[in-house]
Amino acid sequence: MLRRLIPLTFVLAGASAALADDMKMPTNSGDLKWGPAPPTLPKGAEITVLSGDPSKDGLYVVRLKVPDGYKIPAHNHPTTEYVTVISGNFHLGMGDKLDEKNGIELTAGGYGEAPAKMNHYAWASSPSVVQVHGQGPFAITYVNPADDPSKQ
Repeated sequence: MLRRLIPLTFVLAGASAALADDMKMPTNSGDLKWGPAPPTLPKGAEITVLSGDPSKDGLYVVRLKVPDGYKIPAHNHPTTEYVTVISGNFHLGMGDKLDEKNGIELTAGGYGEAPAKMNHYAWASSPSVVQVHGQGPFAITYVNPADDPSKQ
């Protein structure tokens, strides 16, 4: 029995080392590099990419920093979107039009999930940072095409 465990131990140790080689270095929030969010999001937001490339196929993790009063009109994505509030007061709602009476306020640690093709909207009632992750490539389709800031 012991003879069989020794080779297995080496295989598992090798796999662990390979995974460690692929792991990105941990990063503190103060070391993040922020820049303007892409033109498909309303002006005023900043973004930083933590992992992956949202423009390509594969998993991605980004953070979005938004000011008080920031609003993202009703939209959907081709893949499920996962949102975790890092700081602030960030509201999420489901539907075809932004309706501040029907969203749910999330605070630090709060979590929301919008299934693929589900119309949803968001707004901040204080400066907020949210972490978004999903399967790329990231795409956004506004319910009302006139709300798309990249077309204005």
